[in-house]
Amino acid sequence: MQREPEPAPGAGGRTGPPGDAGPAGATGPRKTGPARGAGPADASALAGGGASPDDAPDAGGVPVGGPLAAALDFGGTKIAGALVDGAGRIVVRARRPTPAREDAETVMGAVASVLAELTASSLWGRVDAVGIGSAGPVDAAAGTVSPVNVPAWRGFPLAGRVRALAGGLPVALVGDGVAMTAAEHWRGAARGYDDALCLVVSTGVGGGLVLGGRPHPGPTGNAGHIGHISVDLDGDPCPCGGRGCVERIASGPNIARRALAAGWRPGPDGDATAAGVAVAARAGDPAAREAYDRAGRALAAGIAAAATLLEVRIAVVGGGVAGAGDVLFGPLRRALRQYATLSFTEPLEVVPATTGTDAGLLGAAAAARGLVGRP
Repeated sequence: MQREPEPAPGAGGRTGPPGDAGPAGATGPRKTGPARGAGPADASALAGGGASPDDAPDAGGVPVGGPLAAALDFGGTKIAGALVDGAGRIVVRARRPTPAREDAETVMGAVASVLAELTASSLWGRVDAVGIGSAGPVDAAAGTVSPVNVPAWRGFPLAGRVRALAGGLPVALVGDGVAMTAAEHWRGAARGYDDALCLVVSTGVGGGLVLGGRPHPGPTGNAGHIGHISVDLDGDPCPCGGRGCVERIASGPNIARRALAAGWRPGPDGDATAAGVAVAARAGDPAAREAYDRAGRALAAGIAAAATLLEVRIAVVGGGVAGAGDVLFGPLRRALRQYATLSFTEPLEVVPATTGTDAGLLGAAAAARGLVGRP
């Protein structure tokens, strides 16, 4: 479904970008934001130094200056850091592998190393806030994280430790699903939508919500975690303790598991991941196609449930599994038409994410900028 035409800036029913105050009492389509054509941030334009951000034009051709946000994207395999300007450009980058199986202080040492590289930048003096997007669960209110794939961190006070290393600057912590959602709402495919669901479909399935024009983290920062909605009452047990969860069907490892169990075998390259299954599905392998069809149906059921409860207008799907393209989106969209049948859910559209691998950093920067609701 195509997006509805947007009125020109200043037209009735239109409000400003996320974080801006719209006109009081504005009515009209529940979509807001800048005119179409202002696409996602050029997140790599100034990566690795080079030209000063003061010399770089923003989307409107105006030189970018002013404060920067420091952003940290913490996951089970890598820790990324960046300085991000007000237009969503990444002007400095740092990255380290995550020592996920080491003790708590070794993991924190890797975070400190990334932050030290950022603080050593000549631009650090312009940083006025820090945002963290972390694998979860997180407790954003308490500032703690308990990433499932980092066993040494359980209730780890990441926000406080980062605040101390950053000289006492304000720190905002969000889960990685909320970070991706904030990135897509600020600079990506959900830009201009007041009510949206964003999903990360990868090793797991996570997500986040935009409600009333702002990313909505919920009381602990985990709202929108669609991966653990049950869509099969008699389905397989999930490591979360539930049964038949979206993640147990639609995550990359579970797509591969189902295809292998149905007789699919990797090709000459030996790729036994969901990416290998996608190649086989595209070539017509029936077991591979069925695994993706089932994943698409599971995602559609979860998305339709969210749309029925919350009247989201768009679902943005990112993560490595989304790279399968029509192999995933085809069955997802077909199934959605079967599940989202009420009149107020029929306009729902499903689109790929556009912020890519920088979603975590841009979302963390958005949180630092106050573009995410408080838990």
